[in-house]
Amino acid sequence: MRRILAAIVIVAVAGAAAAQESSSKKKGMLWGAGLGAVAGGIIGGHGSSALIGAAVGTGIGYVVGNEADKKKAAEMNAQSPNGTHGETGPLGGTTWRLQDWSPKSGKEVFKTKVFSFGKDGWLTTHTTNKDGRKTTDRENYRVVGDTLIVNKGDYLLNFKFAIQGDQLTADSEKLRAILKRG
Repeated sequence: MRRILAAIVIVAVAGAAAAQESSSKKKGMLWGAGLGAVAGGIIGGHGSSALIGAAVGTGIGYVVGNEADKKKAAEMNAQSPNGTHGETGPLGGTTWRLQDWSPKSGKEVFKTKVFSFGKDGWLTTHTTNKDGRKTTDRENYRVVGDTLIVNKGDYLLNFKFAIQGDQLTADSEKLRAILKRG
């Protein structure tokens, strides 16, 4: 009886946390962790089984949620041939210059990067390389809560972002970027 009560509490906590998240990937990870912990605890009968179940569930939830985010991006692109949509949040119509980022590889070939978030759902990145050559790249973006989702072709990147005055901080699993408005 105690295990069943603990299982109910775990699923309730995971569900409440997932409801607060904005991307399907994060929701999938939280639901997967909660349900995996419950299944592991019930099947295995002890705490280490619940931890193993949570780890496996998190991985499965990540994959399922990330695919859902990719599907949503593809649907939005298909609905509007030019990629426009209404999910641009506070970034639509703003321009930001990269100030700092981490981790750095030490092999950066660019001198500056400027990101222009169009009101139409397009992110245009202007890069000036160290050799003076300039490039422009365009990607779709959307804002869901405090998550910036950038996609082009078969990749999709999620950044948790915050704007404080003229500074934008964007964090992903592998990168932290600090940008300045203008």
